[in-house]
Amino acid sequence: MRKTAIYRDNLFLAHNPGSDHPESPQRLRVIFDELDKEEVGSRFVYPQFEPASPAVIELNHSPELIKRVAATTGKEHAYLDGDTRTSTDSYDAACLAVGALIDGIRRLESGEIDNGFCLVRPPGHHAEHDQSMGFCLFNNVAVAARWAQEKQEKKRIMIVDWDLHHGNGTQHSFYDTDQVLYCSTHQYPYYPGSGAVIQTGNAVGEGFTINVPLPGGQGDAEFARIFNQLFTPVAREYRPELILVSCGFDIYDGDPLGAMKVTPAGFAYMTRVMQQLADKLCGGKLLITLEGGYNLTGMRDGAMAVLGELCGEPFTGYGLDLSAIKPLQTTEVECSPLMQSISMQKNYWQL
Repeated sequence: MRKTAIYRDNLFLAHNPGSDHPESPQRLRVIFDELDKEEVGSRFVYPQFEPASPAVIELNHSPELIKRVAATTGKEHAYLDGDTRTSTDSYDAACLAVGALIDGIRRLESGEIDNGFCLVRPPGHHAEHDQSMGFCLFNNVAVAARWAQEKQEKKRIMIVDWDLHHGNGTQHSFYDTDQVLYCSTHQYPYYPGSGAVIQTGNAVGEGFTINVPLPGGQGDAEFARIFNQLFTPVAREYRPELILVSCGFDIYDGDPLGAMKVTPAGFAYMTRVMQQLADKLCGGKLLITLEGGYNLTGMRDGAMAVLGELCGEPFTGYGLDLSAIKPLQTTEVECSPLMQSISMQKNYWQL
C-alpha cells in the first residue's frame, strides 16, 4: 500500500461564504466524516503543514490582490467579486490551502510520501494574477507549481484539471511557457467562458495548453477516452517531473451546477491513469488538490474513489462499481464534438 498523504485541517471548514452559497463547508465535512472512521482513515498519513507566506503567494499573484484578500480578515462577510465571498477566517484558510500543496510537493521530492490529496478550501483554479473570482481566493495549484519551479528547479510540470469549469487562472498563469503543460476538460460554453480548443498557448508556450471543451452529458467512458487517447500520449512525450491534478467533483452525475455524468468509477479510473503516468514518468510524484463539487454524495463518493486509487487499495461501497473500471482502459466511444476537439488539439501539439 502506498504512503498517501491527506492534507486536512478544520480551518478549511471555517471559510464560510454564507448559508446560501454552494461552496459550503459541508462539502469537506462529508469527506472528513468518512476519514474519521478508523477503517478508512487509518490507511493514510496526515502531515503537519504551515500556511504559505505572502512572499510565496506573490510567486503567482500581485501584492495588491494579497492585500485585498488579507483585508477581509475578521470581517463576517466581504465580497471579492459577485460570486466570491469571504468570512472571518477566509484569508487564513486560503494561505493554509496554498501551504498544503507546497508541503505536499516538498514531501514528494524528499520521498517522505508517495502521493497525496489536498482536501482544501477555498478552491483555486479560477483565481487570476490580480483577481479572486469563481469562489477562488488564491490559485493553489498555480502558486504551488511556481514554487516547484523556483525552489526545486522543475522544468516540466503537468497540471491536469478535470473540474466542470475551465481553470482560467491556471491557464493564464502558464500560457506563455513550455515549463507547464496544462490539460483541461470542462463544460463549454460555461463559466468562466474560456477554454476553447483554439486556446493552445502563446510564444514558447504554444501547444502546451490543451483544452477539451465538452457540451455536457459526458460520462466515464468519454472521460476515459480523453485520458487514454490524448492526455496519456501527450504526457509520455512531455515527460513531466511532477504531476498536479485539479480535482473537481462537479462532473459527478447529479451535481447541481453541471451536466456531466461521471460516476465514482470514472474518478477512480482518471486517478489510476494519473498514478500510472506518474509512476512511469516522474517517480510517482502525484499530488491532487480539491477544486469544485456541489453534490454532497458526489463529494464523498468521488473522494473515496480517488483516495482508494492513490493508496492502492480501492474502497468497496461508496457507489463504486469496481467491475466498471477495467473496461475503461480500452473504451471506444463515439462522440463527435469530443473527437473533433481531440483531433484539432493533436494538430496543435508541437514539441
